Amino acid sequence: MATLCRVGTVLLRHKNAIIRPSGSLLRVASISTSKKNKDTITVNDAIPVQSKTAAEEVVQDKNWVSWGFSMVSQTEDNTSMHLIFFFSVTLCIVLGGFVFAYLPDIKHRNWAQREGYLELRRREAEGLPLIDANLISVDKIELPSDEEIGDTEIII
Repeated sequence: MATLCRVGTVLLRHKNAIIRPSGSLLRVASISTSKKNKDTITVNDAIPVQSKTAAEEVVQDKNWVSWGFSMVSQTEDNTSMHLIFFFSVTLCIVLGGFVFAYLPDIKHRNWAQREGYLELRRREAEGLPLIDANLISVDKIELPSDEEIGDTEIII
């Protein structure tokens, strides 16, 4: 957004410029070689003087440094800066962080931790080992016989 504003103001600043097809600017200056200034017409005489609007008549601060959104109007520049920072900081970062912090636990991490503590307490109360080496009973596991395995390499 700021780049588009800058490009527009640069093009407006070059009143006596011709834009080449390659994109570069060619400065054009009209030079009067006549010694009689009253006989020739100048560019300032040919262009009718327009009255300034109320927005243009506002006195600009001499030490104004633009935020980059408008090089012409200080009020437009400040308004654009405040709006963009409000939306980016307040809405995106603050409200986005609030929503992210209070999202529900979709991966059930809290549930899994509570369930683990309950299972440890149950095993301690029954006198079982905390972690059983045979998580699945050996009777339920069906392994292939040596004939079915054959020469297949077994990696453990």
